Amino acid sequence: MIGRRTSTLLIALGMLIAPAAAEEPIGTGTAFLINSEGWAVTNAHVVKDCTRVTATGGSTTSDVKMDVRNDLAVLRISAVPAGVVRLRHAGARLGEDIAAFGYPLGSVLSSSVKVTTGNVNSLMGLGDDTRYLQISTPIQPGNSGGPVVDRRGALVGITTATLKPEAGGGALPQNVNFALRATLLQTFLESRGIKFEYAPEDAAELHTADLADKVQPAVVQLFCYGTNPEPAQTEVAAVTRVPAPEPYRPMRPFSILDNHDVVGFDYATLRNVSQQQCQRACSEDGQCNAVTYNKRERFCFLKDDAKILVKNSDAFAMVVDPLSSQVKFSSFIIGSGKDMPGGDYRRLKTNFLGCYLECEVNNICRAFSYVRKKRECWLKHSIGPVSVKPGVDSGMK
Repeated sequence: MIGRRTSTLLIALGMLIAPAAAEEPIGTGTAFLINSEGWAVTNAHVVKDCTRVTATGGSTTSDVKMDVRNDLAVLRISAVPAGVVRLRHAGARLGEDIAAFGYPLGSVLSSSVKVTTGNVNSLMGLGDDTRYLQISTPIQPGNSGGPVVDRRGALVGITTATLKPEAGGGALPQNVNFALRATLLQTFLESRGIKFEYAPEDAAELHTADLADKVQPAVVQLFCYGTNPEPAQTEVAAVTRVPAPEPYRPMRPFSILDNHDVVGFDYATLRNVSQQQCQRACSEDGQCNAVTYNKRERFCFLKDDAKILVKNSDAFAMVVDPLSSQVKFSSFIIGSGKDMPGGDYRRLKTNFLGCYLECEVNNICRAFSYVRKKRECWLKHSIGPVSVKPGVDSGMK
């Protein structure tokens, strides 16, 4: 479940309620195998109220482990895995093509796995919740816990919820759905000592039919057994809630450095987010080892490594503790959105890190200006007056 605030807006997609009957499941959902030892991932709301759970073909399950707050669960399936889903190293990209696999409307539609395709519509969920992706893949009750993969078959998310029609304010929402980020799953599995694999980064993109051949053997249907809920309980169980804002509590230990900037190693950028949302996004992403937050422009730069810290009054930095003792403090002072006209002696095409390093190792260089959009670096032999200029970052020794 997602949390507390707009409880009428989202529908949890697991636990499709079936009529009460002896030894009939009271609900169904989806799971996917994550390793060859039989561990399968699903949503916590699919299994948390079950007295027992079985999987496709009558397989038994055991060792259920849950993180109810983040709506994640893992359980062991007795059947020998026919395939596994591998995680992607990098997070999802805005607009990229994806496919969702699952068993929607299990008591109505066929018993085979279904695949739907769509795009990543937003890198955040309702209320700017950084744990979620907004996706356009059509999904129904019963899809909960199913894998959302990229065109190479690598996991980018776990299907979780869909927006209810009455949430559109007069306009019916179409394909407004949400998936938990796969990077959140990585931390969940690591903390419980459960093995998983990363997908090869050089794998070829697949057509939908080939993608289905690759992924569907690892996707299973779950059957929840227990006491059939009363109608009032059913309504509560079928609704996913949005959480009220909570104080930031990092999932991993980080060193906090205000007025500093981690140079380079960006792998993702979140725009128009708060500092708290930026911190949470890095803390809950297993790939993220450092972050720079630009206070003025509300940009959050997620980084997979950290080597150098520079002073920057417009920035806030956070570095995971195992790396913090290895990071070097530079004598440079960086200004975001600032330029220093004049004094140029060389121009080159590079990224910000390359620009900084060129100036750092050259005794002639006293300062530099980096134009983000053009990826242009202007090295300077003298320091001129500083002026405000959006899209330009400057540094001086």
